[in-house]
This record gives sequence, structure tokens and C-alpha cells, in this order.
Amino acid sequence: MFDALADRFDGIFTRLRSRGKLTEEDVDAVAREIRLALLEADVNVRVVKALISRLKERANGAEVQKSLSPAQQVIKIVHEELITTLGGTSGKLTMSSKPPTVVMMCGLQGAGKTTAAAKLARQLKSQGLQVLLVAADLQRPAAVEQLRVLGQRVDVPVFSAPDDAPKDPVQVARDSMEEAARLGKNVVIVDTAGRLQVDADLMDELRDVRDVVQPHNTLLVVDAMTGQEAVNVATAFDDAVSLDGIVLTKIDGDARGGAALSVKEVVGKPILFVGTGEKIEDFEPFHPDRMASRILGMGDVLTLIEKAEEAFDSESAMKAQEALAKGQFTLEDFLDQMRQVRKMGPIGSLLKMMPGMPKELRNQELDEGEINRVEAIICSMTPAERRDPSVINGSRRLRIAQGSGTTTADVNALLKQFKQVQQMMKAITGGNGKRPKLNQLRGMDLSQFQQ
Repeated sequence: MFDALADRFDGIFTRLRSRGKLTEEDVDAVAREIRLALLEADVNVRVVKALISRLKERANGAEVQKSLSPAQQVIKIVHEELITTLGGTSGKLTMSSKPPTVVMMCGLQGAGKTTAAAKLARQLKSQGLQVLLVAADLQRPAAVEQLRVLGQRVDVPVFSAPDDAPKDPVQVARDSMEEAARLGKNVVIVDTAGRLQVDADLMDELRDVRDVVQPHNTLLVVDAMTGQEAVNVATAFDDAVSLDGIVLTKIDGDARGGAALSVKEVVGKPILFVGTGEKIEDFEPFHPDRMASRILGMGDVLTLIEKAEEAFDSESAMKAQEALAKGQFTLEDFLDQMRQVRKMGPIGSLLKMMPGMPKELRNQELDEGEINRVEAIICSMTPAERRDPSVINGSRRLRIAQGSGTTTADVNALLKQFKQVQQMMKAITGGNGKRPKLNQLRGMDLSQFQQ
């Protein structure tokens, strides 16, 4: 979502680093460029004015003028002010001391509210909570069935009215509270009907549902593609039902980022969660500091680590580490590790989380199809061939190529590259399973392993 804005900041900071001592005119020039970059990203004008005002006040102060590296100090200030604009600290759901905790989801039609409800249920369930989803969206055709399907996918029960019952979302909400108490659920997530800001009747209905369930958290689901219009949406819903937080969906799209950078400062409600993709697991808590780092091209190591901890099986990771140390890393190990990396998400999005990654590499369109081809080739091998590729002769290579829908040249290239990796592992460890000492690595000629 922030790719265009990140590119603009990268250019601004590159020019800034080339300067020595910063004059007031230099600071003004940088502020103008940042103002333009934010406005182009569809950030609310009030938010831009406030951020630029704070930035200029601090950049012209003693903390920059007395700094040994003024440019780095200005970049640090921009980072801190972006964090403030995005909300400062990470928000959390308010959990009731007396279960169940009730979360009411509301939003405009098409914002992804029902999917967000299921994604939130999955995340809370992974934290050990007992969750109940409530299908109170009786306006959109098949909305109830959609929630039932999603509930099955995340293994969370869904409460809904009988098919022959009158369409009364207030009654559904009332009955769901009794069902939650009967089942002993910790959390109840109520999916309400999408509505328009100008639809007074549906807004009244939303208030009635709120009065029945008495939510501890009223979350507005906002499509990031709406830009700074999200501010007007949030303001209208806050006036109607008093919001507690925002869920920003579709931030993996080509939105310019105005919604994320505007909503907290204007409406005063924190962004609590973001939808990062179409998959049910593409949903994460919103951390202002991490998002600011991503915007400024500083990476996001903490989120990368969390994704790795969730995706990687500790036992197989330990096994792979031992195999690497002994120089006995096989194609089976490689396939297992590759599949676990893919669970973390698209490779391109992972590269953007790595600090210090060149802009050219961050923005490069990586061919995920190449990974699919590698996986297909390895899967077309027998277990014996994966453990010992040296047994793969000409006829086996032809069979593997035909089975994987590739060519023998593709199979040969993979085997050659894998052999080079094995040789490098043995050279580094000495084949004894011990970690190499630094003086063993110095001067080692690695050119023999290059393709």
C-alpha cells in the first residue's frame, strides 16, 4: 500500500544525506517535499499540516543543529512523527473482566467486514480464547452462509437465526448472548449488515443491535482503497455508535496510504488490526512503529520474526539446522524449509520487511512461478532420489522432468545448484558438524561455488 510513498521518502532522504550542516532553508525544502509526498498519498490536509508543523519545529531546534549527523537526526524525527500520526502505541481489544467480551463489527457495504470478523476470530482462537461468531447481517444475500463457511475454515462456531425465522438482526443479537453464555464462550464477534452513511434506517438498526449486545469493542471495518474518505466514514460511524477502533482491510492493494495516515489523528480512534491479503491468515495487529519503519524503508524485523515463529515448525527447523551443520542437507530438507517459508507470505512482501534492502530489490517483481517449478521438480523425485541426488541418471532426469512439467535442463540446473550448496556447507563446516572459526572463513575462495 505504501510503495509509492516509500519511494518518495527514499528519494528525499537520499538527497538529504548528501548534505552536511542543514540550514533553515534546507529544512523548509525537505518539509515541502514531504508535504507534497503525503498529499499525493491522499493523506488528510489537516493531518499533513500538523505533521509538517511538528517536523519543522523539531528540525530547526537544537537536537538537529547540534547533532553530528543532522540528516540522520531529521530522518529520526520524521520516523517519530510518523509513529505519532499513525497512533503512537499499539492498541488492543478491551477484554471484559466478566466474559464474554463482545466485539461488534460495522462498516460500509463491501469493506470486507464479514471476512475481517472471521480473521479476527481465527486470531483470538489462536490465543486460546473460545470464540463465537454471530451472523447478524441479514441484509446482504448469502452473508449468513458466507460467515458459516468462514467459521468452518477457522473452526469457530457461528450462531445464526433459523432459515424460516423473521429477518430481525436485533433478535439474533439478543439470542446470541444467551447462546454464548450457554456454551461458555470468552469472546462474541457480531457481524452486522453493511450500510451507507446516508441510510438512517440501517444506522438506527445498528444502534439497536449495539444496545442489545452492549459491546466492549465497536470496530469499524474500513477499505484502505477509500483513501482519506475513510476519515469521513469513521466520523459518521463514531457519531452514530461511538467507535473503539478501526480495522483497515486490503492494505496489500494499490491504495496510497491516506486512510492509515489520517484516521487516528482526525477521528481519534486507533487502528487495531489490518488485513494484509485475501487468505484467512492474512490479518495482524497494527503497530504504528513498525508501519512507520516500513514506510521509510527501514524494514520490519519484529513482524518478520513473528511470521517465522508462526510458520516454522521448531522440530523440523532444528533438524534442518543439524543437517546443515553436518553438511548433510538433502533435497527433502530443502523442500520442507521452502514450504515453511512460503507459509509466511509472498517472498516480495518478506523482502520489504528486511532492513537495508535496496529499493531496486524491494520493488522487484519476483516470479513465484519459479518456486512452484522447483517444488514440482523435487516432488517428482522418489524419496531415495531426494536423499541422494547422485543416483539420478539420464533416464531418471527425463522421468522427473515429464512428471513435473519441466525440461531436463531445468532438472539439471536444480541439481547443479543444490550440489554447489552442499559443497559450500561441507567446506564451511569441514564436514565435522562443527561451526567454523572466523579464521577458517577468512580468505576462503568461494568462487568455485558460483554458477
